Amino acid sequence: MAASAATQSSAVAQPGHPLVEMAHVEKHFGSLHVLKDINLSVDKGEVLVVVGPSGSGKSTMCRTINRLEGIDSGVIRIDGKELPQEGKDLAMLRAEVGMVFQSFNLFANKTILDNVTLAPIKVRHMSKKDAEDLAMDMLTRVGVDSQASKMPSQLSGGQQQRVAIARALAMKPKVMLFDEPTSALDPEMVNEVLDVMIELAGEGMTMICVTHEMGFARKAADRVVFMADGRILESGTPEEFFDHPKTTRAKDFLSKILTH
Repeated sequence: MAASAATQSSAVAQPGHPLVEMAHVEKHFGSLHVLKDINLSVDKGEVLVVVGPSGSGKSTMCRTINRLEGIDSGVIRIDGKELPQEGKDLAMLRAEVGMVFQSFNLFANKTILDNVTLAPIKVRHMSKKDAEDLAMDMLTRVGVDSQASKMPSQLSGGQQQRVAIARALAMKPKVMLFDEPTSALDPEMVNEVLDVMIELAGEGMTMICVTHEMGFARKAADRVVFMADGRILESGTPEEFFDHPKTTRAKDFLSKILTH
């Protein structure tokens, strides 16, 4: 039932409003003002890459989009619906928003297949057989189907992160959030995860990606947002941002990262 309702809602989604909308969002951690008047909208099928120095609020902003972090004021809407505070409605809306973290967050005591089938069975109420078929499709999509019967500890970091992407995709989300998905990986594993993300972007998945991978931002982003000190300072195409940054903060940031 839940699955068909979700399918219906995504079919009806769109042109009238952005898929993700943040209006005047504020967030404090105690006396620390981490998000300052954040206004952002992301359209269906858009790939938005968020960059900026450490401590600029990028990850916090990403985590507010499915209420892993609460907000002090402002409004966040997913597909035209305001994010509920808690309860069943929030759980249903969270199911529409896939999230991939720095750490893979896989259940260590479950096989790869069980990790991917768990949410479709529990949240979407799929049968075990349907969930396993779907999981294998998703694992194939990210290139780790041969690892389905293994435990997470038997996989490399890059493979585990690809499983985490498959797990998020198995919920058929309307939008995928990526919070520094390659920062915990050894350098040689970074590209195998970025390649999956580039493929997803090419297939039209709506994506919000917080990353330090500037090559990915240039290649896959429709739009780059630059944050510093809790504010969005710039927003533009990759060409505009990388070749013609407008603010001193962005120029400073790019000069530090692009010369190394």
